[in-house]
Amino acid sequence: MMTPSLPRRLAAEAVGTALLTAVLIGSGIRSAALSPDGGMRFLANVLASVLALAVLIALLAPVSGAHLNPLVSAAAWWTERRGGAGLTLRELGGYVTAQLLGAVAGAALANTMFERPVLELSGRQRSAGHLWLAEAVATGVLVLLVFGLLRAGHGGWAPVAVAGWIGAACWGTSSGSFANPALTVGRALSDSYTGIAPGSVPAFVLAQCVGAAAGLALLAGLFGRSRDRDRVPGDARELLVAGAPDR
Repeated sequence: MMTPSLPRRLAAEAVGTALLTAVLIGSGIRSAALSPDGGMRFLANVLASVLALAVLIALLAPVSGAHLNPLVSAAAWWTERRGGAGLTLRELGGYVTAQLLGAVAGAALANTMFERPVLELSGRQRSAGHLWLAEAVATGVLVLLVFGLLRAGHGGWAPVAVAGWIGAACWGTSSGSFANPALTVGRALSDSYTGIAPGSVPAFVLAQCVGAAAGLALLAGLFGRSRDRDRVPGDARELLVAGAPDR
């Protein structure tokens, strides 16, 4: 199977991130409108989001790798930077740009579907040390999980495993597990249940970056150096094969 062209891969990343953002924000808006119970709101929002994440990874992995997250793309570049099998710096820049644009488009889509202003800055302040720690933990384990699966030859489990971790981390961390700079930016553009104030975004993203670095350090410690099976688009053939578990 030939690696899809870069424009196709960037389109997949933009579309996938937009749809994930739209479901995340939209399900938050709907759950807040339907239930006064905070637990039910959160449960509905998390369930819709992890289902969308699993489906989008399974659908788009053969095209772009379905990173849908700038830090996953950065980790893909980092783990294969010496072997030449992963993303180039130019491709990494394209992936990150596509993901950020997709998140903005997804926020606009969700707001529009629920008859809100197309883009509106969130007023939900999320700024505290325990939240930053939670973001570092959620993101670090995410990076460890994705690339640990690849090193173990179980990349096909990623749709279920990644969605499972994000769902667990949403409940098990104080921040709600944003774990994604692009989605964090998108959530800042909807003044709704899942929002985050723009002033809270830089610290959240910095914590996510620290967590991703820690995840890569754990990856090296637990799994050793990268091997050929770590190839991530660039070489989409070696990544998440349509969600089919290895046998």
